[in-house]
Amino acid sequence: MLTLLHTSPLHVPVFDALRDQDHPGVTLRHLVHEDLLARAMAEGPQAVAADVAAVLAGAVAEGASAVLCTCSSVGGVAEAAAVELGVPVLRVDRPMAAAAAACDRVVVVATVRSTFEPTAALIREEAAGRAVDLRTLFVEGAWERLEAGDRDGYLDAVAAAVDTVREADVIVLAQASMTDAADRTTTAVPVLSSPRPGLRAAVEAAAEAVAAGS
Repeated sequence: MLTLLHTSPLHVPVFDALRDQDHPGVTLRHLVHEDLLARAMAEGPQAVAADVAAVLAGAVAEGASAVLCTCSSVGGVAEAAAVELGVPVLRVDRPMAAAAAACDRVVVVATVRSTFEPTAALIREEAAGRAVDLRTLFVEGAWERLEAGDRDGYLDAVAAAVDTVREADVIVLAQASMTDAADRTTTAVPVLSSPRPGLRAAVEAAAEAVAAGS
């Protein structure tokens, strides 16, 4: 079983839809812990590391063969917990970061400031020492729109910010919640999002873990 750890209930239908499109028949179990993001935003990702590890341990105890963390703010601490768990723990943005790291000029767009540091660190890690010109763009007020239930306003704000980017080889949408904004942009710069490649990697990891244990 593949378990997904979310910090927003809004991610659940996104990944269910991707599963139906790309991986029919795969069973997903969703865990939503909004408190983890709230604390990570206020205190930093390391402040929730122990709680994330506890949630993941519970998921493994309940039969998870792999876990996908869909929150970019806590993805790093989730991934680090895999050493103690004995099952793959993937962060949803790693495949996206690997694609971005192949480019020279990268702009990371986010609506939550706590996302910038782990996303930038991941891109640099995937670049493996190659110099990358990495810039960030914060979408002011967008997250508050999403929290208020204005998803269209949220996506429009993200798309408008993306369309202001100049002199970039690729634009990274740092949060899974931003994915659909890519369809609302007019930019000619490639726009990357994490859910589809992240879910693909997790499905493959879960299948490999099951095969190895059989």
